[in-house]
Amino acid sequence: MAAGKSTENTQKTQQPAGTPPPAALTEEQAGRMLAGMNDVIRAGEEMRKLRAEMIKVFIGFGWTQDRIARLTEMSQPAVSKQVTKYREADPAPPMDLSLDQHDAPWLEGRLWGLAEDLSETYADTARCTPCVGALARGKKRFTPENVDGLRRLVEEDLRLHAAELPDGHRRAYDEISRGLDMRSGTAAAPAGPASVRRTLAHRIQRDRLRGGAA
Repeated sequence: MAAGKSTENTQKTQQPAGTPPPAALTEEQAGRMLAGMNDVIRAGEEMRKLRAEMIKVFIGFGWTQDRIARLTEMSQPAVSKQVTKYREADPAPPMDLSLDQHDAPWLEGRLWGLAEDLSETYADTARCTPCVGALARGKKRFTPENVDGLRRLVEEDLRLHAAELPDGHRRAYDEISRGLDMRSGTAAAPAGPASVRRTLAHRIQRDRLRGGAA
């Protein structure tokens, strides 16, 4: 009986004579299939690193571990471990959060915040929306080329909606654009990773445009 079953299974799995083998997956197909997954994985790793750096900023402000754990949705032991590492590594002074700063990451963060506000306000017509989405998902990086492209799109959106927008949007863009044009590569870089400074400037610029505290 067992031998009969074995023969039957073999017949089911063998290809009939003259049947071409199944088509192989090409490298190009695999690349397209995995591209989205790789982006998500990469973004996840980058977000974890960014969160760790943001925790350092919060510690520098003197925030309690309970407060940090609540905001980051991390466990108390995980936050305590980050605090210990930070204190053992000669912590930097608290980061300056004034909006008027002129290093490239800070200005890029402000531009990103302005563009995102325009994108949300004019969801169906804003020219900068695709670029904002790509930056948010990590599909685009803050390279000089991409930043220049975003500047052009924001300027176009400001022109198209000039009659409806508050003066603060144009004023913010003028400050950002002037800063990006005049920035000096020899200037001392402020404390903190570029990704952290960009993220903070993005949030503060958005809150300023919406009338929040900055």
